[in-house]
Amino acid sequence: MKRMRNRHHRSGGGGGGASRGNNGQIPLNRNHVFESNGPDLRIRGTAQQLFEKYLQLGRDATGTGDRVQAEAYFQHAEHYFRMLNAMNQAAQAAQQERAERQRNYEQARQERRDARDRAEQDEDETPPPAPASERRPSERRKRVEKRDEEADQDDED
Repeated sequence: MKRMRNRHHRSGGGGGGASRGNNGQIPLNRNHVFESNGPDLRIRGTAQQLFEKYLQLGRDATGTGDRVQAEAYFQHAEHYFRMLNAMNQAAQAAQQERAERQRNYEQARQERRDARDRAEQDEDETPPPAPASERRPSERRKRVEKRDEEADQDDED
């Protein structure tokens, strides 16, 4: 019988974490939910939520006098703090890249407008085509004119 998987089952082994499916890289989505296996408990939440939770747990442990447990919580808090910084830097880089693309797009658009305007000005400055009577004679007309000239010369002789 084939084993069915429901939507909560994750294939590929046990345990949660940020590295599955991301080649060990940090997901750059601020809303990504992590499953954190802390020193003595498991917490789910975004990087911001986990940072704040571990920071609070570290303060509580410090207040109760458990320095070792407090240090473990603070190290977890520092991990999520670094993840938040990486996400923020990636978001800033993406925003700068979008702004640069937008500037390039606007600049190219303006250059196309300028080129179109110059072409329209050049078109306005070119004289209209000459009337048919002033245009270069066609081959047939040339032959007729040549024949007429020859006829005139014959008449003169």
